[in-house]
Amino acid sequence: MDWVRGEAIGHGSFGKVSFAVPRKQSSQVMVVKSSLASQSATLMNEKLILEEIKGCPQIINCLGDSYTFENGAKLYNVLLEYAPGGALSEKLKNSGDRKLPEIEIRKYTKALLKGLHYIHKCGYVHCDIKPQNILFGENGQVKIADFGLAKRVESIIDDKLRCELRGTPLYMSPEMVTAGEQDTPADIWALGCVISEMAAGVPVWGYSDLAQLLMNIGVGNELPEFPTMLSEDGKDFLEKCLVKDSKKRWTAEMLLLHPFVADEDDTVLLNDERCNSGSPSTSPRCPFDFPDWVSDDSSESSVTCPITSLPSPAIQELRNLNGGSWSTTPAERLRALLSGEIRPESDWSAADGWVSVR
Repeated sequence: MDWVRGEAIGHGSFGKVSFAVPRKQSSQVMVVKSSLASQSATLMNEKLILEEIKGCPQIINCLGDSYTFENGAKLYNVLLEYAPGGALSEKLKNSGDRKLPEIEIRKYTKALLKGLHYIHKCGYVHCDIKPQNILFGENGQVKIADFGLAKRVESIIDDKLRCELRGTPLYMSPEMVTAGEQDTPADIWALGCVISEMAAGVPVWGYSDLAQLLMNIGVGNELPEFPTMLSEDGKDFLEKCLVKDSKKRWTAEMLLLHPFVADEDDTVLLNDERCNSGSPSTSPRCPFDFPDWVSDDSSESSVTCPITSLPSPAIQELRNLNGGSWSTTPAERLRALLSGEIRPESDWSAADGWVSVR
């Protein structure tokens, strides 16, 4: 598509964001995300994934990509649907007390679940669900955006070997912090954090110190406090999302049938979807459908985590911690993480990976 770059409206860890207008259809407004071609892996990942999961109204639409030469530099550009309503983070900021009425929370939660159910059904994990990555299109439709950190579920095993961290700490799941695991339940944990923030007006965790934050998420049994202003249905919904053990966390498909968001039509649609798929869904239908699992009350249970990709000082440190063993406990992994020996996939020093687009 032949297009013209418009006014710059912000930037993220990947590069910059600008308005864009097609040369032949000047009435259509788009957004273009651009980065140096030599540093475009994250942006390319986003484009490829958006192409594979296109067709869901709750996901931002990708309109194409291109290379351009500007000011002597080669740029990679991804053209995206324009979301005139901005981001959920801005909506919360401008709401006075930073809270939303429950009727709105239910509406947005239901839309987010539909988007996540579609993403997970396509075999992907978003990995960075947060208010900054939830946009509003025309007429206020919810749009999940910023798939730069998203990945295929099948690639999770490889990522364990790399011991990487993906996402934003405030919305990071316990299994991500302690073991580097980021499967579909991690998106559900992040959804619970977002819902709590919409209801309480503040992030779900109150820690400003990164070390304390990660320790409380990853080690021990502490859970975030649920907003008192939520209805009983709302609190019960959060209880299904913010479960430390990822195996006991409800799936997006299960949550779509929860009274907090569901109505009769939703039940019919989900049942029809299962019937038309030609094979039964592998997602549990209710809490009693979870596969057998063994609870481990010890926060020091070890996880195997080969670290050949870590820099040599980190390898030596983890060797010392484990008496020559290559396995690490959650606490040991956190020590390496907080000392900078395990590097996050995204830049935590940046305020946001996505800017509000108006």
